[in-house]
Amino acid sequence: MEKTVIATNNAPGAIGPYSQGWVVGEFVYTSGQIPVDPATGAIPEGIAAQAEQSCKNVGAILEAAGSSLEQVFKTTCFLADMGDFAAFNEVYARYFTTKPARSCVAVKDLPKGVLCEIEAIAAK
Repeated sequence: MEKTVIATNNAPGAIGPYSQGWVVGEFVYTSGQIPVDPATGAIPEGIAAQAEQSCKNVGAILEAAGSSLEQVFKTTCFLADMGDFAAFNEVYARYFTTKPARSCVAVKDLPKGVLCEIEAIAAK
C-alpha cells in the first residue's frame, strides 16, 4: 500500500515530532490543526475566528494531498471549553458541508493555549 507524507506551506508546520498528514492508499489523514495562520504564525482571537483558521488549515492539507473538505468523512474536534460548542458549530458547518461523522470533545488544554483543534480523515 502506498504511503506518502503531506507537507505544505499553506498550513502550519508541525510543532513536534509528527507530520501535517499522510496519504495512505485512497485515504488522507490530517494531524490536528490548531488556528495558527501559516503566513504569519499569528493566532486569531475568539472561537469563531479560531475555528475558521483551523478549518482553513485542514483544507490546505487536504488540498496538498489531492483531496478536499468535500471528501472528508470523519472529523475529530477538540474544544478548550464546551461553552464554545454552538459558535464552533456555526463556523464548522460552513466548511464541512457534507456533514461528515464527527466526535467533538472538551479537553483540559490545547497547544499554544488555543480554543480549538480539528483533525480529519478524507477520501483522496
